[in-house]
Amino acid sequence: MGLQEEFEEYAEKAKTLPDSTTNENKLCLYGLFKQATVGPVNTARPGFFDMAGKAKWDAWKAVEAKSKEEAMTDYITKVKQLLEEAATAGASTS
Repeated sequence: MGLQEEFEEYAEKAKTLPDSTTNENKLCLYGLFKQATVGPVNTARPGFFDMAGKAKWDAWKAVEAKSKEEAMTDYITKVKQLLEEAATAGASTS
C-alpha cells in the first residue's frame, strides 16, 4: 500500500476517534491533514472573534514547514497513537 492510500485509510479511521479526544489532538490532526492535502497555509488568519478558526489556522501554520509526505506520515502515526489510547482506555473502563 502506498503512502497516499494509507493516509486516506487513516483519514477514515480518524472519523471513528472517540468524542473524548482532546481539542489539542484534534487540532494537531487538522493541521497535519491540511498540510498533507493542501500544502502550506494559503489563507489569512481568521479575525479576533473566530476563536475556532484561529485555532485551526494556527495548528496548520505550526506544521507548514513539513513536506506533504512528512505530514501524511505524521498524521498516520498520530491517528494510530490516538486509536491505541482509545482502545486502552476502553479496555480499562470495561
